[in-house]
Amino acid sequence: MKVYKTNQGILIENDQKFYLINQEWDSFITDDAIYDNTLGLISKLDPIENSDAILSESLMPPVGRQEIWASGVTYYKSREARIEESKDAGGGDFYDRVYNAERPELFFKSTASRAVGHKQDVRIRKDSKWNVPEPELTLVITPNAKIIGYTIGNDMSSRDIEGENPLYLPQAKSYDGAAAVGPCIWLSKEPISMDTKIKIQIVRKGNTVFEGETEVGQMKRKLTDLVQYLYREMSFPFGSLLMTGTGVVPPDSFTLDHGDVVNITVDSIGTLSNTVA
Repeated sequence: MKVYKTNQGILIENDQKFYLINQEWDSFITDDAIYDNTLGLISKLDPIENSDAILSESLMPPVGRQEIWASGVTYYKSREARIEESKDAGGGDFYDRVYNAERPELFFKSTASRAVGHKQDVRIRKDSKWNVPEPELTLVITPNAKIIGYTIGNDMSSRDIEGENPLYLPQAKSYDGAAAVGPCIWLSKEPISMDTKIKIQIVRKGNTVFEGETEVGQMKRKLTDLVQYLYREMSFPFGSLLMTGTGVVPPDSFTLDHGDVVNITVDSIGTLSNTVA
């Protein structure tokens, strides 16, 4: 079952049929029993016929007052990339140690006001010369630390800034248009399959300049462990979204350019597409 946030209401897709419900987003998405309750709700409704128009004209990022957080160095490929970009600054050892540590790297990524959704523009920092997208499975978590669904995240990153000094990570990761999420939330009663593929394609002037893929099962950490650490000493009254790290990193010679189109596809969820402003 898929949930789309639109400016006309909450659009539910189930069994290739669409239903529009008029409910406040933050109360809807914080329900621990959201899957069963949503099934019960749409069973009393008639499907709508104009879902294509709503999705093309009214789609919003699937986030309200939820905070967006992120995890780092959860895949071996990410560990390698972080070590390489920070070796000149002497910070490479930090990433090797956090990859093997019990405690994960967690950092604040974005508020809803700074985030963008499907078909909206992401940004690269004006003071950075080495920028990449990071395709990430993103967890949708209730205030009670329950994973109720999944969406797609693009964790835009300035590699030169983080590589200069690991303490610059907040500046490399958090700025206007640095977080893209969407296009929907996939609700599932069962944990996502470890075989789930995460794919990325970067298109420049009509040509694919980078593509790659990984699987959720390549992640070193358990999704529930990431949630447990995030919620250990913090409360999230409206729930949260947690990007779970990237297992696909472009080569060191690559940097994003204005006009590039970033397409991230995750099995069962769909494709998140953003243009670099």
